Amino acid sequence: MKILVIVDSINIEDSSGSKANVALITNLVAAGFDVFVYHYTQKFISLEGVSCYAIPEIKYSPLYFLSRMQRIISRNFKVNPAPFLEQLFGFSFTFYNDTRSITAALQQQKFQPDLVITLSKGASFRPHYSVLKLPQWHDKWMAYVHDPYPAHYYPRPYNWVESSHKAREAFFWAVSTKARYSAFPSLLLHEWMSSYFPDFAQTGVVIPHQNTKYVVQNTSFPSYFDVSKFNVLHAGNLMKQRSPEGLIAGFQLFLQHYPEAGKESRLLLLGPASDHTQLLESHQKRTPELYIHNGMISFDTVYLLQQSVSVNVILESKSEISPFLPAKFPHCVAANTAILSLAPYYSETKRLLGPDYAYWSEVDDVPKIAALLGELYLLWKQNPNQLLLNRSDLAEYLSVSYLKKTIENLEKNNQI
Repeated sequence: MKILVIVDSINIEDSSGSKANVALITNLVAAGFDVFVYHYTQKFISLEGVSCYAIPEIKYSPLYFLSRMQRIISRNFKVNPAPFLEQLFGFSFTFYNDTRSITAALQQQKFQPDLVITLSKGASFRPHYSVLKLPQWHDKWMAYVHDPYPAHYYPRPYNWVESSHKAREAFFWAVSTKARYSAFPSLLLHEWMSSYFPDFAQTGVVIPHQNTKYVVQNTSFPSYFDVSKFNVLHAGNLMKQRSPEGLIAGFQLFLQHYPEAGKESRLLLLGPASDHTQLLESHQKRTPELYIHNGMISFDTVYLLQQSVSVNVILESKSEISPFLPAKFPHCVAANTAILSLAPYYSETKRLLGPDYAYWSEVDDVPKIAALLGELYLLWKQNPNQLLLNRSDLAEYLSVSYLKKTIENLEKNNQI
């Protein structure tokens, strides 16, 4: 089968979404499919075993001129005209120029795919908008939806309402009705989006973020990491809605309950956390066992640490439901060590780990977090191998073979 993938970015250093996209592309190739990738990364990047084409940006057009003028105005006059302009036109001038660039490149390509998959990251969904302009591909189009869209369809505590929300609703209504099938990284997200766009209920399949073989280029540990300690790691972006306060307070209470653990335990928080800078700085001053890196960190380093720590933390927002499958979930499963899941009761992470999984807590339940850390610490003291995750079912669910079965089942049912 020939598969054309149209994707925002294949630069694994720019976001967790790009890491997930590259893992999916890699596993499509490993599954034996003939894959051609058109990407809008704006730089040359090669992927092993994949033909990649970097889509050039159109730079001689009124849209390009208007987008750059808007940036100059924003930078020099310290005003942001984007909400007003997007309310008038639906999307930004940059978005329109980007999607026009992608569509123009696709119209020139000669690959004859059996399946067209659009992947995106963040809140852009530019490949989806571009393929909407190519009706000849709609009967073989799989629109992959990685997060809720538009922004006001996020569950609380996310409460963004964009000035152009009506245009974005109309855009995604078109995606839901035009794409022959849709794909979601989680079952809960499929159900969540189907409640807003009913066609997704009929066209949707679940294709989780993928485990893929990754060879770490940098094999040395950073100076702040001591492999001999009981290391608890949260790696990733701490957005405003993902407060680490419960985790830190739980770790501090754990140290109070087990004073001897202070010399051999470490909580590492690695990743951008600008919305929590004051909170983190105040805790770091009082807790020497806490290490914080507030900023970007290379994927090589993060992946190496995830494979080497005692416990990986998946921290989500305080909410009634979390339909997201975190992009780092496959990395934590591949690490084969205990996962501390801090998530709502109704969350995809909790659903996959199962109702009997021991190391789950609400994100703000400090006594329970402390108790769970204590249990994990005592197991580690007895024998670190007792912290092995050993979930072959999850490894299979995130594997090449499961992905291949999912695509081939569509083909068997004459959907491709």
